[in-house]
Amino acid sequence: MGGVGTAPARWRTDEGMTDRLRVAWLTTGRGPGSYGALEYAFAAIQDGLPVEVAVVFVNREPGEGEPTDRLLGLVRANGVPLETLSSIAFRKARGGKLSRPGEPLPAWRREFDVEVARRLGRYSFDLGVMFGYMLIATEPLFGRFTFINDHPALPDGPIGTYQEVIRELMGGGARESGCMWNVVTGDVDRGPAVSFCRYPIFDEQSRPLWLSYISTRNRRPPLPPDETLLYQEIRRRGVERERPFMVETLRAVAEGRLAVPPAEPVDLTEAVERAVGRR
Repeated sequence: MGGVGTAPARWRTDEGMTDRLRVAWLTTGRGPGSYGALEYAFAAIQDGLPVEVAVVFVNREPGEGEPTDRLLGLVRANGVPLETLSSIAFRKARGGKLSRPGEPLPAWRREFDVEVARRLGRYSFDLGVMFGYMLIATEPLFGRFTFINDHPALPDGPIGTYQEVIRELMGGGARESGCMWNVVTGDVDRGPAVSFCRYPIFDEQSRPLWLSYISTRNRRPPLPPDETLLYQEIRRRGVERERPFMVETLRAVAEGRLAVPPAEPVDLTEAVERAVGRR
């Protein structure tokens, strides 16, 4: 797998050189977070972010879900090339099994990524961005292109979905969390960290929520973590930062200040907190 270097702040396309980083955006688009992130990226580009979305790939077809259809409409409204291929229909057509946690990915997943890579190969782009992409990538995809993936934790933090991350943070009494972009590899959520930002989850504002959560663990039956105000507050703090963090990461790459993968991950906390304060 190649990388995206920091030396030039200009990027090569089929038509010549440009000062815009060209990205392929991969998403499942199954919820408002995926829609909001892409909408935020389009708005940032209009405001001067030196990035161009060369293509959006969605692993669903029109009609598979209202949130996804809404995202497809957003892509079309912004005049960006769109590729769709339903992973569900692909699996069923091949009689494939569902992926199960802790087991090797079934053969159809690799076949699917061969087709995804073929389709993306039609476009000229420098970097792939996975945001809300609900499939684990396999070698035919990440071995051909460089991708980064958003993850709602610090580089040494929990892995898994944001729900799993928050539960682990709460269970361990963590005082801070963060957002991270990492290079997509075969080591899920543990590829080389590219950038991160930090934010507190235990402070004077959240202290009463922590005390309330601790008290709920003594109930019989205990209140599920997902139903507590502390869970909601930790999620709110992460969502508030994930979009500005995405933009600041892409800005650093586009301006030649950040390589993918970097020698060391870059801490963008200061830039992200400034962006959050302006909102």
